[in-house]
Amino acid sequence: KSLKKIMVAVKETSEGNFDRKVDPDDISPSLKNFAIDVSNMQNGMKQAVGRAVKGEKMKTELITNVSHDLKTPLTSIITYVDLLKREELNNEKAQNYVAILDEKTNRLNQLIEDLVEASKASSGNLAVSRDRINLKGLIEQALGEFDEKIESSDLEFKLNVADDVDIYADGRHMWRITALLLRYAVDISCLEV
Repeated sequence: KSLKKIMVAVKETSEGNFDRKVDPDDISPSLKNFAIDVSNMQNGMKQAVGRAVKGEKMKTELITNVSHDLKTPLTSIITYVDLLKREELNNEKAQNYVAILDEKTNRLNQLIEDLVEASKASSGNLAVSRDRINLKGLIEQALGEFDEKIESSDLEFKLNVADDVDIYADGRHMWRITALLLRYAVDISCLEV
């Protein structure tokens, strides 16, 4: 009976239930120390899981706060860059600077959004829908988005997928994944070694 009580508590612990305690007073004297060790193990695991959950929550909050703090001034910068783009700048250098600012602020904005999404995904707070998506269309759209960068790289993409291949996934997230992979492939190919 004593061994069975201990085994039930260990089984519950292995399934994540740390509250199934073994009362050492209900255990035979020969297994009493073992029961105390199991109880101590349960307490230690419960505390470790609690610390891990608290740490994960703090990390998510930190990422959310930092992202918000970065987005606020970035929004102002994007607004001013947009205003500069509307101005008639007769200076070609200034026009190039504005174009670079526009590209870099958009890139930074995308990185911040990726950071927020990654934080949500790691904490399990990412909403996911299941939609029917044409795989070829998704990839062609992503290739079209990066067409200019691909042209300036040494990469050549060959798409070998039938027109009627559909997948079931979250379209927004699949787009982000595909675009992210293409962006990094192109960026890496443009690096000088």
